[in-house]
Amino acid sequence: MNIVNHSSEHTPELRRIFRDARRHAFTWANTKNFKLLDFDAATEGETILVAIEDEKPVGFIAWWPPANFIHSLFVDPPHIGKGAGKLLLDACLATMGRPATLKCLQANKNALAFYLAQGWEIDHAEASADGDYYLMAID
Repeated sequence: MNIVNHSSEHTPELRRIFRDARRHAFTWANTKNFKLLDFDAATEGETILVAIEDEKPVGFIAWWPPANFIHSLFVDPPHIGKGAGKLLLDACLATMGRPATLKCLQANKNALAFYLAQGWEIDHAEASADGDYYLMAID
């Protein structure tokens, strides 16, 4: 598996991954409203790295460099647990400054366990329209 910079040729597959991964992970949400073009709005202006396996995108991470804030980390459901998420997170952290932060919805238990296992710490809890979340940080 390779980690590469996002290019426009990746976008159609990343749109599908973003939709499908959220439908898979956000079991508590009304996922029928998740659309392919949500990817474009969610990642506008962000830096994106893509995990590639067999010449096909299998996941991505997107962050806002001015704030060292990771906004999205999603892996295609058939590839979950195969190392793409860790590779993407490590590559992102090797590129961005510190401290880095991200928000993790409290209901997303798998993502929370993943980030804690990678050394992230919960800074504090907050509420949002999408649900209660933890602001997490790593130095």
